[in-house]
Amino acid sequence: MKITKILLAYLIVISAGFSMPVMAGGSAIERLNTFVKTVDTFQAKFTQTVLDPRGQVLEKAEGLFILERPGKFRWNYKVPFPQTIVADGKNIWFYDEELEQVSVKSQQEALADTPATLLSGNNLPEDKYTLTEIYSQDGLAWVELVPKDAESNFQMITLAFDDYGLSQMIMKDSFEQRTRLVFTQTLENPTMPANMFVFITPPGVDVVGDIAQ
Repeated sequence: MKITKILLAYLIVISAGFSMPVMAGGSAIERLNTFVKTVDTFQAKFTQTVLDPRGQVLEKAEGLFILERPGKFRWNYKVPFPQTIVADGKNIWFYDEELEQVSVKSQQEALADTPATLLSGNNLPEDKYTLTEIYSQDGLAWVELVPKDAESNFQMITLAFDDYGLSQMIMKDSFEQRTRLVFTQTLENPTMPANMFVFITPPGVDVVGDIAQ
């Protein structure tokens, strides 16, 4: 399965603190709401694991994630295939270096009925999700988010917070497939270059799709 297909269904913005444990206190729900209210830019290394309903690993990947709220983000995949996904606020660009091809789609269309705006938007999570604290003995604070829309194409999202912020996210779709993201070396509110979310097609690379104006 291609990385781009996974992200098209599950693009979600998440973050964790790295320098000072500013989010150490409070419940997981309070920490989640604090992120939405206070974090405008974010950067982290990530590892991604996709599991089938039996728990078998379908795919592993890793790379760098960068966010600017609302609605702009960049996923730079390094392993196993070099790929870049950029959302500029209007379009999402998928660049597959191996295929030497760029696919572009309207951001609004591509992210319809996905959890992409959970933390990249300006609304509080409880506006669209039912939140439940989950007890755990692993030292992490867990919260489960179930979409209020019964026709959503995913079942739930589970977030885990440590003393520094959100450290894990698990997404479960309607086919019982799970995608797990673990974030390290995170930075909250770093200054971003003006062109960070501007995608420039490499010379000689084909572009497929329609660009929203």
